[in-house]
Amino acid sequence: MPYLDVNDTRLHYEDAGDGPALLFLHGWGTSGRVWQSCLPDLVRDHRVITLDWRGCGRSDHPAEGNTIAAITADVAAVIEKLGAKPTVVGSSIGGIFATELALARPELVTRVVAVDSPGYWPSAGIREKVYDLRERLVDDRTGTFAGWVPNWFGPAAAPGLADWTIRQLLDSGVYIDELFTECTTYDPRPRLADLTVPITYLHGELDAEIPLEVPRSCAAATPGARVHVLAGCGHVPHQENPRAFTAALRSIA
Repeated sequence: MPYLDVNDTRLHYEDAGDGPALLFLHGWGTSGRVWQSCLPDLVRDHRVITLDWRGCGRSDHPAEGNTIAAITADVAAVIEKLGAKPTVVGSSIGGIFATELALARPELVTRVVAVDSPGYWPSAGIREKVYDLRERLVDDRTGTFAGWVPNWFGPAAAPGLADWTIRQLLDSGVYIDELFTECTTYDPRPRLADLTVPITYLHGELDAEIPLEVPRSCAAATPGARVHVLAGCGHVPHQENPRAFTAALRSIA
């Protein structure tokens, strides 16, 4: 399996196909495997790179560096090492990394596609739920995932997706939990007017984790930004309806 040594951390990636580059960043605690149903179509005419970011999947699970800034720096180093200027597609918190990369290093990014990304937490109530979630992960990690993860998916999602996702979360490192605390105060909207890289917010219509007001508010703050809603999908449309997701991505990138 291919690995890159980046910022004292070994990161797993996969790289296949030729054409315009796409770099996929998974959500919290999962891995590059979440994109697997989309890959056979896309590698026909794209260079497709999937990355397990630090703390997740087959990459190292270090106790240090589990911050938005550090992971964004990792992604920048991966792009430089692989010699690509990709469209960066980020799911959930992966969309934060993609957005921060485009703000800090626009020369490395062709376009950003933020998929059901928590651009900010729209209410104090949601922030309190996040704090409570982190506490419950300490007390009962497996049980907390069992009660939380099914909420990620819309009603048409395939049976077994939640169980498969929980297994990935349990395989990832516990140190990434600190990202939750950082995300509760994250809000890029005051800086989005300075974004020079095109961005599209691709969002599941039925996302119970991140309401549609979030991408719409972020898009309103970003010159030229677009919002594309995927009907019938929840928080992870690329897993729930990969055909619809891939078609939407092709219309963007």
